[in-house]
Amino acid sequence: MKIPHEIVQKAVQSALEEDLDQGEDLTTEAVVPSDLQGSGRILARESGILAGIDLLRATFRHLDPDVHFEDQIPEGGHFEAGDVLIRIQAKARALLTGERTALNFLQRLSAIATHTQEFVASVRGTGAAILETRKTTPGLRYLEKYAVRVGGGENHRFGLFDRVLLKENHFALSGNGLDPMGIEKTVALALDRSRGSGPLTAEARSLDDALAILKGGADIILLDNFSIQELSAAVIEIRQQARSLGRDVLVEASGGIRLENVAQIAGTGVDRISVGALTHSVRALDLSLLVEGI
Repeated sequence: MKIPHEIVQKAVQSALEEDLDQGEDLTTEAVVPSDLQGSGRILARESGILAGIDLLRATFRHLDPDVHFEDQIPEGGHFEAGDVLIRIQAKARALLTGERTALNFLQRLSAIATHTQEFVASVRGTGAAILETRKTTPGLRYLEKYAVRVGGGENHRFGLFDRVLLKENHFALSGNGLDPMGIEKTVALALDRSRGSGPLTAEARSLDDALAILKGGADIILLDNFSIQELSAAVIEIRQQARSLGRDVLVEASGGIRLENVAQIAGTGVDRISVGALTHSVRALDLSLLVEGI
């Protein structure tokens, strides 16, 4: 499991251009000799799961092609506060210029991987999968979805182009309305027009909506903002109706998912739980780069 090389290079190039504006690091070049070599170590101030090493490497290689790395913790590995994650030897200017860009990538992706693993651990043994959503940082979606996989989660659709996901506003504007009959017709229409694009998901606001979605032929029924009691009842009814139709269908829960309630939600029997908080509100881990001259 790796980030494609071209995506790494594009992300790093964009981040460095944002910081340097195709110019120079005024502070570093004013006080640090150009021929000085340095060493650095990435130090963890808290525990977590490491993600984003390739981005850190690419950042420093862009600034010093002769940089040398010694990984102390592997990608996807667990670390504790006080652990050294990576040791680096490079030009001193490269270390200082690349410090914030490299740490920004490492801190955010490691935070997503860590938070994802917490959710995965909370539902272990239930059979429910943890997925993220499209609530990602613009320009960083691939990287953030990659970090979810590092943490043991699964990916939802990547974007609007690769899967059909019917939501309340699609039903409202489809011309068929939001009544159960209109919902069933909209699902059937989308299914007919999108064959070959992968499983079709549709969002339900009630059990009646969910059963209409099932009759329309959806592969995944997304139960949005259901209470625990509503989820339990809906899962049972959907499974019964699916069996009577000779259908296999996945049931997904979303909306208001937190670490405090995810185990209960998984216990209702849903197959998938999508959690926007994995990417849209995660707090970056506290990691530091400590440097010294050599």
